[in-house]
Parts: sequence; C-alpha cells; structure tokens
Amino acid sequence: MCIECYTDQKRVTPLLNPMDCLKNHTQYICGTCGRCICIEHDSKRGLQRWNFPFKSLEIAKLYLRTADYTMKRTCGIYEIKSNTGRLSYKIFVDSKDLQLFLKKNKNKFCKSMKPVFMIEEYKEYVGTQVRKLTDAEIVKYMSER
Repeated sequence: MCIECYTDQKRVTPLLNPMDCLKNHTQYICGTCGRCICIEHDSKRGLQRWNFPFKSLEIAKLYLRTADYTMKRTCGIYEIKSNTGRLSYKIFVDSKDLQLFLKKNKNKFCKSMKPVFMIEEYKEYVGTQVRKLTDAEIVKYMSER
C-alpha cells in the first residue's frame, strides 16, 4: 500500500470519465507513487470530490488523501445508512462535521459514530503536486493504466 495515498493501485483513479477528469480537473499527484486523484472544487455544489458519498469503503479510501491534504489533518471515512437501507461512505474532517451532516439529513444515520477507516497521523510528502496535467502527462498516465 502506498504510504501517501493509501492504495496499492497506482493508476486506479480517476474512476469516472478518466480522460475528461485528467484533462479538465485539478489533480492531487501523489509524490510517492504518482497516482492522480481528483481534488477539483465543484462550484455548483460548493464541494470537492472527497465531499461526495461513495458506494464502497474501498472507493472512499481512494479519495481520502485529498481530504487529508485539503484539511492538513487526518480525516475519517464513516459508514452512513439511509432510512431506505442504502449504505454509503462519506469522508468527514471529524465527528462534529458528521453530526452537522446528520442534523441536516434526518433520513441518514451513522450507527458507530466513529470512522471505519482513518490514518493515524497526517504527513506532508516530498514531490506531491496539486495542478492540472499536461496533455503529454495525461497520455502517459492513461497508457500506464
């Protein structure tokens, strides 16, 4: 597992529309393995990619590093269940942010109120970059997938 971006799949992201994401969105480029993770701010929703709900814990882990980096501290992944039984995973800075979310979303709850995954300590890594990729970098990255 990459110590910086928490995965052993160094070209797994972007998951959806990879060419579009790599070309048009700002990427967190892991200084350790080179994986690109979308860190784009969605102006319509006022959120970054890591703020969205994820279908699985494994997918949420792929975006956790961008939350940690953005907040300059460790964040956690929480298991959220809706009244309909739908399960999702969401990244929160801390339990206070989780509680605010649950207060606004009365149809959702978090049984444990604790992260199901969280890194122990926040670290900065040499070589990390946050920027848009060049066309040549996109071609190279996609060829390595």
